[in-house]
Amino acid sequence: MSTYMPKAADIERKWYIIDAEGQSLGRVAAKAATILRGKHKPTYAPHADCGDHVIIINSDKAVLTGRKLEQKKFYHHTGWIGGMKEIGYDKLMAEQSDRAMTIAVEGMLPNNTLGRAAAKRLRVYKGAEHNNAAQKPVKCEL
Repeated sequence: MSTYMPKAADIERKWYIIDAEGQSLGRVAAKAATILRGKHKPTYAPHADCGDHVIIINSDKAVLTGRKLEQKKFYHHTGWIGGMKEIGYDKLMAEQSDRAMTIAVEGMLPNNTLGRAAAKRLRVYKGAEHNNAAQKPVKCEL
């Protein structure tokens, strides 16, 4: 019995679409991160980039459970001295829900070249319309 090693030429990338309407932000992000890494495939290898493309629609209709909408904050640094910025998730979800979803998914990916390559295959849209219909994405259920 030999261990299967996927090669770059053997990897076939599919397109999946996830509808976030009424779903928890974290659960949608976890499912998207799993597909982006390729962990749903029987040919998964942790050292190879074998993930698929993910389209997330209706990110503005995703929900946060509990009191996260009022209490949770997103922090980032501008690079300047004293440049720490914070924004509440109530404002982030109202104005930039696609960015909130992207932050959640990228936080679940590894911090290396494989994670950066996987993040490039993620597309998040606020509404139900997307411009990737030519790729014939398959609907993915949570």
